[in-house]
Amino acid sequence: MARYVLTDASPLIGLARVDGLPWLRALFDEVSMPVEVRDEVLAKRELADAVAIASAIDAGWLKVCPPAPGFPALPELDEGESACIRIALANGGRALLLMDERAGRAVATEQGLSVAGTAAVIGMAKSRGLITSARAVFSRLHTSDFRISAQVIQTVLARVGE
Repeated sequence: MARYVLTDASPLIGLARVDGLPWLRALFDEVSMPVEVRDEVLAKRELADAVAIASAIDAGWLKVCPPAPGFPALPELDEGESACIRIALANGGRALLLMDERAGRAVATEQGLSVAGTAAVIGMAKSRGLITSARAVFSRLHTSDFRISAQVIQTVLARVGE
C-alpha cells in the first residue's frame, strides 16, 4: 500500500463523479484531506459528489486532518492545495499528494513532494484490476464538467495498454 496519502478537492470530486471513491480505499487503505478541503467538497451537501464524499468520511477510511501550523503560507495557491502541501511537509515529505491543479503540482514538486492526479488514480485502478476500462472512465468523466487534458489521458491509456 502507499504511504501517507493526502488529497485536494479536485481528485475527490472527479472520482466521486465516476463512482471511483472506493478505488482510493482499495489503492491506499486510508486517504486524508485537510479541513479546508473537507469544507470545499462538502460546501454543497445536496450534490451527489458531496454525498459520496461524506459517506467515505463517515465510513472512516477518508480522514480529515488538522492544519500544520508553522509551515509557510503559499498565497499563490488556493486554501486546499496550500493545506495539503503544508501537511505533507509537516510529515517529512513522505506523503503522496493527489492534486490536479497545475500551480499546486508545481509548488509541491518544487518542495520535493510526490504528486499524482485524478488521471493517475484512474490508471492505477485499471492496473490493479479495479476497473475494466480506463478509457470508459475517462469518457464518463468527460461528460461532466470535469476536464483532464487529452495528452494526460493518452499517456495514462498508453501506460495501461488501452
